[in-house]
Amino acid sequence: MDIYEYGMQMEQESEKYYRDLAAKCPDTGLNTILNMLADEEVRHYKILQSFKEQQCSVPESDVLGRARDVFAQMTRDADFACGGAQITFYEEAQKIERKSEEFYRARAEEAETEAQKQALLTLAKAENRHYFLLENIIAFVQRPQRWLEDAEWNHLEEY
Repeated sequence: MDIYEYGMQMEQESEKYYRDLAAKCPDTGLNTILNMLADEEVRHYKILQSFKEQQCSVPESDVLGRARDVFAQMTRDADFACGGAQITFYEEAQKIERKSEEFYRARAEEAETEAQKQALLTLAKAENRHYFLLENIIAFVQRPQRWLEDAEWNHLEEY
């Protein structure tokens, strides 16, 4: 299997993982973000497919900006419905993103042309942004738990 086929397979698996995770999360905001990440993986798949056909260019993604808007809306909504049990799935998704980033960086070192190298590095940066986004999802999901913990242990009045 060549690097493009392998990368395309990784992107398909990542898309499926995000779609499955979105289906398990009833919160509309997180569901939207997870589906945006799945759509990004489809986009990466198509980019790799074009590499195979020797058309190497990678347009920038605006997934972080769109996700920021969703997070802003979610913080305004008092009804947040996707809890701590999901954190394990997000952490697993982070591992997948890190593995993809490392794969693209390693393949960039082996690229035959500068255009291929830059395109693969752009994909690596995109996977890094996905990792960062997942890190923010984890922090957002954990916030109520951390606040409760802080309120319980750090804000007690002394008698």
